[in-house]
Amino acid sequence: MAYHGISTNLILYLTRKLHQGTVASANNVTNWSGTVWIMPILGAYIADAHLGRYRTFMIASTICLMAMGLLTLVVSIPSLKPPPCLEVNKGNCKQASKLQLAVFFGALYILALGTGGTKPNISTIGADQFDDFHPKEKAQKLSFFNWWMFSIFFGSLFATTGVVYIQDNVGWSLGYGLPTIGLAVSILIFVAGTPFYRHRLPRGSPFTRMANVIVAAARNWRLPLPNDPKELHELDFEKYSVERAFRIDSTSSLRFLNKAAIRTGSWKLCSVTQVEETKQILKMIPILVCTFIPSTMLAQTHTLFIKQGTTLDRSVGSHFQIPPASLSAFVTISMLLSVVIYDRIFVKIMQRLTKNPRGITLLQRMGIGMILHIMIMTIASRVERRRLYVARENGLVQNGGEIPLTIFTLLPQFMLMGTADAFIQVATIEFFYDQAPESMKSLGTSYSMTSLGVGNFLSSFLLSTVSHITKNNGNGWILNNLNASHLDYYYALIAVLSAINFFVFLIVSKLYVYKAEVSGSINVLADALKERN
Repeated sequence: MAYHGISTNLILYLTRKLHQGTVASANNVTNWSGTVWIMPILGAYIADAHLGRYRTFMIASTICLMAMGLLTLVVSIPSLKPPPCLEVNKGNCKQASKLQLAVFFGALYILALGTGGTKPNISTIGADQFDDFHPKEKAQKLSFFNWWMFSIFFGSLFATTGVVYIQDNVGWSLGYGLPTIGLAVSILIFVAGTPFYRHRLPRGSPFTRMANVIVAAARNWRLPLPNDPKELHELDFEKYSVERAFRIDSTSSLRFLNKAAIRTGSWKLCSVTQVEETKQILKMIPILVCTFIPSTMLAQTHTLFIKQGTTLDRSVGSHFQIPPASLSAFVTISMLLSVVIYDRIFVKIMQRLTKNPRGITLLQRMGIGMILHIMIMTIASRVERRRLYVARENGLVQNGGEIPLTIFTLLPQFMLMGTADAFIQVATIEFFYDQAPESMKSLGTSYSMTSLGVGNFLSSFLLSTVSHITKNNGNGWILNNLNASHLDYYYALIAVLSAINFFVFLIVSKLYVYKAEVSGSINVLADALKERN
């Protein structure tokens, strides 16, 4: 609720209160969101290497609460905003001063720093509560990330309906104050459960361990690998048992890295398990790259989709106006329904057909989401073409006035985005958690958030580049006046990029080899499915 209470309506605060243009405000939203989602790499490192997940989360939560309090204060003090202005072209309004911008964005980026420690660790702490060696708990864990995302979007639903309405119609002070109070309550609830949690201790820097493997393999590149993997260096089972760690057998993938475990006296030996952990992290990188474009698409729901809504008829009855950002609630509603249907119905049907405890593989689930993304941007382009046609027919191109077309025209692209999220977003976070080594779960989880961060930065780059090129050619696709723009072309471009990305993903996913389970419980579940059928 706290994150979406800020991000969903941020573009309207920047344009209406700080008087920024369409491209500048959209880029500021995506740059901030990109930072929010890229910071988990730092939070994951601190948790896995030094403080542990619980302590890192608690410190980061405190920073988030302080930042939310500061943001609430900033939007409440008139001197920290330029005077009101009703001009359609915000370039004609008095711009925010450097001090006003510094204070507002300073609070935003402190919040981004705090979320870097909360986002990769809270979901990981949740998944850690299930025992991989217990078949019943393993089965529950397979549904955990579905319900994890359900809870996130339940908070988002309140943010995109109640909080957004309050921001638009009551005031930004209360609109930011409520998420701040909600965050404080959630931290208290989390702390109350502390005695019941299973805690994982940090095991040192994952980056250092991986670097040691890569350097050792490079130093030993001339040495031949032994025919028997058992001749490679490995620690005794007792060592892993004492540290409550998992030992991993040698595999043939990325075989060059196995040379890091060759017994020599010239370099610090790496164990086979350390080598395999490095392989598991590196093997996920091509999949990670393929999630950047889908994350770029997701950024549109908080920027250009919302700006489109401001140009349409938002009336419901004679007195009520729908806040443009409230359309994001339909993403949430669609996602909530889709997760329930997926977990309770779709998975059970597919289990009978595939004998897979998950129903379908995580990469197959991601692929379905990518196909939906191509459909979404194709539909968005057609809808925008219709909106521009109505603007021309009513002579509203130059003055940028409200178009006599209901805001619910945008509903299909928002609803489909929620369905796509139920596939790709849930699968992404579960895939990177599941496929990461046991000692690097926070780092693995941060991969899914890094995807969102890079996607937002990529959205900023794409928007700025397309805007600059098309303006220079005399027919700008993205202008402050959307009625004179060509967002339909821009959406079509994203649809093409999504299609290209999907075909690359097909190749990468075909080559990917899932890691072996550290316990036999998944096999027990699979055997139970076969016996049941």
